[in-house]
Amino acid sequence: MNRLTPKIIAEVTGGKYIGSDEWSDVPVAGAVRDNRDVKEGNLFVCIRGARVDGHDYANVAFESGAACCLVEKAIPDAKGPCVVVDSTLEAIQTIGGYYRSLFDIPIIGITGSVGKTTAKEIIASVLGEKHCVLRTEMNLNNELGVPLTLLSLEDKHEAAVIEMGISDFGHMSKLAIMVRPDIFVMTKIGYAHIEELGDLQGVLRAKTEAFAYMKPTGIAVLNGDDELLLGYDPKMRKLTFGLEEHNDVYAENIRSESVNNIDLDIVSEAGRFPIQIPAYGSHIAALAPAAVIVARLLGMTDDEICRGFLLYAPVEGRSRITHTENIMLIDDCYNANPNSVKAALTSISPLPGRHVAILGDMLGLGEHSEQMHREVGAFAAQKKIDLLLCSGEQARFLYEGYISANGAQAHYYPTMVDIEAGIPKMIKKGDAVLVKASRGMYFDKLLPVILDLE
Repeated sequence: MNRLTPKIIAEVTGGKYIGSDEWSDVPVAGAVRDNRDVKEGNLFVCIRGARVDGHDYANVAFESGAACCLVEKAIPDAKGPCVVVDSTLEAIQTIGGYYRSLFDIPIIGITGSVGKTTAKEIIASVLGEKHCVLRTEMNLNNELGVPLTLLSLEDKHEAAVIEMGISDFGHMSKLAIMVRPDIFVMTKIGYAHIEELGDLQGVLRAKTEAFAYMKPTGIAVLNGDDELLLGYDPKMRKLTFGLEEHNDVYAENIRSESVNNIDLDIVSEAGRFPIQIPAYGSHIAALAPAAVIVARLLGMTDDEICRGFLLYAPVEGRSRITHTENIMLIDDCYNANPNSVKAALTSISPLPGRHVAILGDMLGLGEHSEQMHREVGAFAAQKKIDLLLCSGEQARFLYEGYISANGAQAHYYPTMVDIEAGIPKMIKKGDAVLVKASRGMYFDKLLPVILDLE
């Protein structure tokens, strides 16, 4: 029996099926929102965007092999079956939740203001040593991305690790209704989306909405180094992780002889064992115990866990290191908030060579923006960053904070054009160069400029 067909999609969503009878029971597998990503048998979700309307590409999707289109209006001369609903975004969430309910496998939800993507990758990598694991790809962690991820589940999967990102109150509830995590991992309560959520208590309240949608047998895996999470009662079994000894599982004896590996010891009541992670960044060590907890909950041995850590590889834009003949580039420009920028600055500080930080605006900080940019700038000076290059409207406060804290050398560039022109003049052979800013600043455009330096 097919788990999804156009007929079932119409029944689940309360939508109207349009198409011939012979199309109504064709199997539907997976879902996409971009017609360029369509694979044979996919559901194509027509989303009305600010510049592009997915409905205009419905027949293109059918030509690429789509089995069905989810639409808000009838498609003239449709070349395949369609299900018409009031809102394709709400409907795909309903479908995602329904589809998830058909799988009796452990689902691990991951959230946090900083580190959730890294935690997702580490946990999925470790579990992958023993289990066939579905994990969130790219940035599919929101109200549209999560159901698309869930609809990627296949019979072969034995576990799923789902990243759950939010920006306002109520968002986590929508995600948790779909995901219904059996294990919920929280990495840190920080200043991401503070403009919408008000303060750290608001961030905590928004992210912990998920616990209302978990079974009583669910397990909370929380960062015990975070004061708010340490004191939080999820009303279910709670296990803590981190670097401090009061946690159920913690890391110590952390050492890194190169940017290629981190060695550390995992400690718990069960004893101690060493692991190695082929990665860079001090934040990795703090998240490793979370992966150990989840892996043990899924029945893995310490030997299997050790081998699983060796499978980890950082994703693009997340502390990914590239060596050229002249410099070491740390690409961490996927996103930024005060916590993650401070973590990145901490990680670069022990590296060999001159330390250069290329930083841009941290968006979404609201009335706290100036203060937090100044604090991060001062933190860069404290971490002995040798050269700070800044660009963006708020980044001038990074510059001023760095200068006020007696930073060594800094330059502020009002625009991207200015900083692109300035970089070749400032970076020298042997430098370790960190690039980090909020995604909306498009600092990834600076990477080719840096990599092409002679």
